[in-house]
Amino acid sequence: MTYAKTGLLVAILALSACGTTVGERAATGGLGGAAVAGPAGAVVGGTVGAVSATQ
Repeated sequence: MTYAKTGLLVAILALSACGTTVGERAATGGLGGAAVAGPAGAVVGGTVGAVSATQ
């Protein structure tokens, strides 16, 4: 894996942990992913954020 892909993965996983509800985690993951990798990153970040919420 390249450094850019590794950094993207770490950033998305870290940002997806922000928040306490599914909506907050999906939003922060989506925003973080968009900042790092554009539209594709937003989709991945939002998905990871929503899935990582435990309720």
